Amino acid sequence: MSESEDIKPHKDVPAVVLLSGGLDSMVCAALAKEQGFRVFALTIDYNQRHRVEIAAAQNIAAHLGLEKHIILPLDLRQFGGSALTADISVPKTGVGDDIPVTYVPARNLVFLSLTLAWAEAVNAQNIFIGVNALDYSGYPDCRPEFIAKFGELAELATKAGDQDMGEASHFTINTPLQYMTKAQIAAEAKRLGLDPAMSWSCYDPSEDGMACGLCDSCRLRKQGFADAAVEDTTPYKA
Repeated sequence: MSESEDIKPHKDVPAVVLLSGGLDSMVCAALAKEQGFRVFALTIDYNQRHRVEIAAAQNIAAHLGLEKHIILPLDLRQFGGSALTADISVPKTGVGDDIPVTYVPARNLVFLSLTLAWAEAVNAQNIFIGVNALDYSGYPDCRPEFIAKFGELAELATKAGDQDMGEASHFTINTPLQYMTKAQIAAEAKRLGLDPAMSWSCYDPSEDGMACGLCDSCRLRKQGFADAAVEDTTPYKA
């Protein structure tokens, strides 16, 4: 859990948050803001199937009053390999145990590398990402082991790390939601006063702009809010 509202342990310290526009990234950004960080938000427009989440990220950044919000274009449809970046159907039958076809090859590695680049440019030692391993660990780039190794890589890949300037050169990869259940994340959104409908989780929005309600991401989100007994104000097609 974060510090209480009246305690700002990182007041005016810069931090870069990877803001997709989803529920987890929204809560993650709000937690960074609550802790007093000057939040720089990075959203990657990778030409994903559910590009509506980019508008959600814009709304979240504006609502939280973040320091700066960059939407960076990176067309991963050129690579394909995922139901989110190629003409592959998004599964609607329920959450399975295997790595799903909605996994985008090395996405978090690519995104965190870009986040690290901006963090170094603005002299931010803190990076926030809303990965979560408990509710659904099918994505290899959401594992705690990956985050730990990326933190080590950040020291080797940057000017700050190379110059070995002591603590000032170290990057911290903050994952405040890493061990939360989706229900706990939903409850945290409520505590932070965030409207769930401001975020977007659906992988396969309908033509009229509604969340499908049946993809893995929708199912996990709906179940989390139900388990937390918190209202999800997002309209669903099913």
